[in-house]
Amino acid sequence: MSKIAGFDINDEWILSCRGRKNNPDPLRPYAWLVEKERTPAGTIEEVLTVFLTNRECPFHCLMCDLWKNTVDEPLPDGALAGQLEWALTNAGTVKHIKLYNSGSFFDKRAVPVREREAIASIVKGFETVIVECHPFFINDECPDFRDKTGADLQVAMGLECANPRILSLLNKRMTLGDFADRTEFLLDNDIFTRAFILLRPPFLEEEEAIFWSKRSIDFAFDTGCECCTIIPVRGGNGSMEKLQENGLFGLPSLTSLERVLEYGIEKQAGRVFADTWDLELFSKCNKCYKSRLERITEMNLQQRIIWDIECDCR
Repeated sequence: MSKIAGFDINDEWILSCRGRKNNPDPLRPYAWLVEKERTPAGTIEEVLTVFLTNRECPFHCLMCDLWKNTVDEPLPDGALAGQLEWALTNAGTVKHIKLYNSGSFFDKRAVPVREREAIASIVKGFETVIVECHPFFINDECPDFRDKTGADLQVAMGLECANPRILSLLNKRMTLGDFADRTEFLLDNDIFTRAFILLRPPFLEEEEAIFWSKRSIDFAFDTGCECCTIIPVRGGNGSMEKLQENGLFGLPSLTSLERVLEYGIEKQAGRVFADTWDLELFSKCNKCYKSRLERITEMNLQQRIIWDIECDCR
């Protein structure tokens, strides 16, 4: 348990701040999308992301809102494989797929072994399979799943922030050493690692947040990660609103996201992406928002610094 400014940052407090779940259909993914992404080889190709409806993650991270689209009861046998097959019939032909299940793909309570084997059979033929997982669940089952798919497996893990104190306050139940150790394990088994990095987690001011996002990129690449995704932190899960009310959290700016993305790309140590979901939330200017979104999207694809946006707001 961590205590700051009178708050006990623990599971009990985080759960007490929550609202209601969205009651998703356990037989359908709660979302799916196809978007362009730059591959490690430098090509720009379409990637299907399937957001599988699943049970809630056993870790209750302070900033997480993925619990909103989870179910409370165990899924019926074969439900996850059925969700994936449904998505594939609607998504068209793609060569790369992300399977995100609001938790850890290698958590047997979330994805039982039989279900994982069924999924492996379904995704055979894809060039790349990307899953998400907490470092706690990274083990020999990862290369085993990779072998069953016959694809290049990538595992996305939440590094979040390379500041040990902030990482502890996020209730992540992970140390930087844990992240580095599991990244090394994956590399030893020829599995690429993606790092999720937060921009302005709670308890950091804007400039501090930029500094620690940059240091987090450094840490991720130093440990052997091939890709970093920068995620600006938003509210919406209850605990973040409570912290914001008490001056312990604020939304990052779009300018800060651009600065961190530019820093990561300039390193040329691996791919660096900025998460573009709902970016208008972080914009303070309606005149230049669309142009800046286009710029960020293009930098994600090209992995180089491109034109800057001139606006009175800057």
